[in-house]
Amino acid sequence: MVGRIRVEVPEIPVKEVVELPADKTALIIVDMQNDFVKPGGKLRVPDAEKTVPAIRRLLERARSHRVMTIFTKDTHYPGDPEHRIWGGHVLRGTWGWEIIDELKPIEGEIVVEKTRYDGFYGTPLDDLLRVYGIEHLIIVGTVANICVLHTAGSAALRWYKIYVPMDGISALNEFDYYVALRQISFLYLGTIVKSVDGIRFVGEGPWRRARQSQP
Repeated sequence: MVGRIRVEVPEIPVKEVVELPADKTALIIVDMQNDFVKPGGKLRVPDAEKTVPAIRRLLERARSHRVMTIFTKDTHYPGDPEHRIWGGHVLRGTWGWEIIDELKPIEGEIVVEKTRYDGFYGTPLDDLLRVYGIEHLIIVGTVANICVLHTAGSAALRWYKIYVPMDGISALNEFDYYVALRQISFLYLGTIVKSVDGIRFVGEGPWRRARQSQP
């Protein structure tokens, strides 16, 4: 006989508005790649595509304030042990591995290839953030309770301040979505923001993208 377990999600504090210094803040967009987002993707997250307009609005605002923007790109090679868990996905060089067109990085923005859930593991992410004096991280993308959560946790353990807008992340199901928000808020002292529209940048950041600096 198979039983069922029902759990109640503890209360999660949510802020309507946060103001962040543009010169001390970075936006990290986690794994918004074709295999996770688009129809035909090998590990498609059902709600990921719904988050694209919100992430796009936040990205455009970050660019207008010259906020440092970093895209993580989940990257695997043939025979990767992780494929035993999830099946083959985001193989380097394939269509599924590419960041979706709607959020395509512009010239001068940073793309970090990661081979595991955590965006800091085996990558230059921490060094890049410290070189630019970053203290605050806005994290969006997918999958909420996997790569978003592990990246947020790794950031928090390095004492970055974490901000996650609810309409900027997606999960494979509702339970996993709220587990991620709960863990980020409770365990990592992150700030959950109701919407990307409640994130406001003050001043200008240091980030001059090559395309913008050209005459």
